[in-house]
Amino acid sequence: MTDSQTNVQVSEGPPEGRITEESIAAARAMIGTYLRPEGPYMQDIGIDSIRNYCNGIGDLNPLFRDSEYARRSRYASLVAHPTIPMIYGYIGRTRWGFSGVHGFFAGNDWEFFRTWRPGDRINCLERVVGVVTKTSELSGTLVLQYTEALFLNQKDDLMARTLGWCTRHERRAARESSKHNDRQEYEYTNEQIAEIETLELDEPRKIRGSDIRYWQDVAEGEQMQPIARGPLTTTDLKGFHVGVGRGHTHALVLQNAQRHPGHYFRSKDAGGGIEYTGIGHQRATSARQVGAPSAYDYGPARMAWLTTLVTNWMGDAAFLKRVRGEMRRFNLVGDTTWCKGKVSRKYVQDGYALVDLEIWAENQRGEVSAPGLATVMLPSREISHRPVVDGSGFELGLPTVR
Repeated sequence: MTDSQTNVQVSEGPPEGRITEESIAAARAMIGTYLRPEGPYMQDIGIDSIRNYCNGIGDLNPLFRDSEYARRSRYASLVAHPTIPMIYGYIGRTRWGFSGVHGFFAGNDWEFFRTWRPGDRINCLERVVGVVTKTSELSGTLVLQYTEALFLNQKDDLMARTLGWCTRHERRAARESSKHNDRQEYEYTNEQIAEIETLELDEPRKIRGSDIRYWQDVAEGEQMQPIARGPLTTTDLKGFHVGVGRGHTHALVLQNAQRHPGHYFRSKDAGGGIEYTGIGHQRATSARQVGAPSAYDYGPARMAWLTTLVTNWMGDAAFLKRVRGEMRRFNLVGDTTWCKGKVSRKYVQDGYALVDLEIWAENQRGEVSAPGLATVMLPSREISHRPVVDGSGFELGLPTVR
């Protein structure tokens, strides 16, 4: 098959773009530029979209799933998982600059201000904030691209602010690298599988929920109850795609490929049909073409798992102020991820009772695939009623932690 015989002009196999001084300069020239919305894939928050997202990330918290349970909570209604803006788009995803150069989602740093509820509509302002070059074992020169997103509701209330980043690698250099050549498929024992499945099935009983976790009861160094996700399967990957509402088929794929040919290719595994370069998440042969040892997970899903670790631990009466995760290693099909954490600090700031958490994702080999951190505002048993003064000097008279 040749391009002259087809309606869509794309390469045979993933494009082999290069990182050049010119492409780096062009990317840096975009700093400060606001980007068009990636999709958006879904904007309206409803009971079904909230539950569907939880299905896609494996979250079992009744506050996000059970309308009757949530009605009796402090919110008096169902609320959404904090990272639900992922249904709008992956912040920091590789969709600007460096045509034909492969990108991997590398992390998010979320700051939360309000809770999403049914009836809200997601809007987003996303701008380019940074471009950094580094040296990589995988592909030689790599580029880190950073964007900042402000997520707003239909009233223009600021709901969350997110810093997102990705890495860009030349596909040929990554493919020819020896970094992952010795990566062997992991063989679990029956006892290991049973242990993983027990932890996953027991997770609902260990969600803090309506049992209030008070700031006074938390100790620095305290370990968090871990959660497990795996062994990762293609079903899990497809489930995440459904959860975030992604997916184009047939003519929609062709239209997108005509507009953005550098993101699509003709796949021999699909009879010459056109596929998105990110199909390596689900197909091992395509993954190896871009330098990954096999099919691998979606970084935003791992980000959501780390967030679930925190929301399970903190309970319904707390508020998640910040969560950050950095994707440092591939999480391959067949890998298991344990999300773990501990209390690194507890303190009072501006009258709020806060705890900082050290969190991380760890695989069955004992490798940390995603280090991170979080900050949670917890209820306090000890409050005073001294006035709190806002920026204008007005006394609010709110209770504060002693």
